[in-house]
Amino acid sequence: MTVDHQTALWIAHPILQLAVGIAMWRHKLHRLFPVFFAYICFQILAFGVLFPMSSQWVSASYELFFYSYWSCAAINLVLGFMVIYEIFLDVFRPYYTLKDLGSVLFKWAALVMSLVGFVVAASSPTGDQGPIVQAVITVTRCVRVAQVGLVLFLLVFSRYLGVSWKQHSFGLSLGLGLSAGVELGTLAFHVSGHASEVSVHVINLVAYNMSILVWLGYALVKSPERAPGAELFASNRWEKSLTDIHSPAQVDSLIPMFESMVDRAFSRTQADYSPKEAAPDSGVQPVLSTRSGIHALPSQSRRVH
Repeated sequence: MTVDHQTALWIAHPILQLAVGIAMWRHKLHRLFPVFFAYICFQILAFGVLFPMSSQWVSASYELFFYSYWSCAAINLVLGFMVIYEIFLDVFRPYYTLKDLGSVLFKWAALVMSLVGFVVAASSPTGDQGPIVQAVITVTRCVRVAQVGLVLFLLVFSRYLGVSWKQHSFGLSLGLGLSAGVELGTLAFHVSGHASEVSVHVINLVAYNMSILVWLGYALVKSPERAPGAELFASNRWEKSLTDIHSPAQVDSLIPMFESMVDRAFSRTQADYSPKEAAPDSGVQPVLSTRSGIHALPSQSRRVH
């Protein structure tokens, strides 16, 4: 494939992304997924900055293009991870405890990836790319793995979470996972020597165009309502278990329960020992005790305590 064909595939990115942005704005999806909308807008802006530098229209130095490209790649890396987090929050929106747990896990994942990038930058030998570029590439691959994992997660647990494949969150994750999976696959082929650098670049361009088409298709259709939470027994059971762990019952709350149990026991006892109907008068007068006080009363008239 010639350079003109590769340039045409690259130019198709902002055109399709502009269509996605317009569709999201018209259907009010930019309010539901603001981070993804910002991600699309930044992609268009980055193309407007990088494409003139890479062509003969602007006489920019290689150093300026180099720093501009990798600065955009770093910002794109952060936005890509935030998009994963946004989709995750939308999927777990009805389950507050699961959403809180996922937020903590995502923060730890971001910290771990930052540490990995720092270690790579500090331990990489000095070369043509430099330690910062190596760190950005490494963390980018970690984000790609997370994007593929998000798609697999939705494919496995969508039935338990009430997420349909027709919903917007599933479509956004599907597009991300498609481009990320192809990028990781072509990288493996290139490292093993089974694919050239040009072939890898072309395949990634085509895969990303397909991902944008997936986003455009989901942005143009209306998302169906999610399944009611009452019908999702497994997810509700997970939610309740995590809630019980997070907020265990207090010891003081057991006292009213024991008091009600004692009251019910006394009420049953009083019902069992209630006075029976008086027997027929046989003409025999009861013998009164000579003792005085409450113990001198007949046994039938004693009050049960």
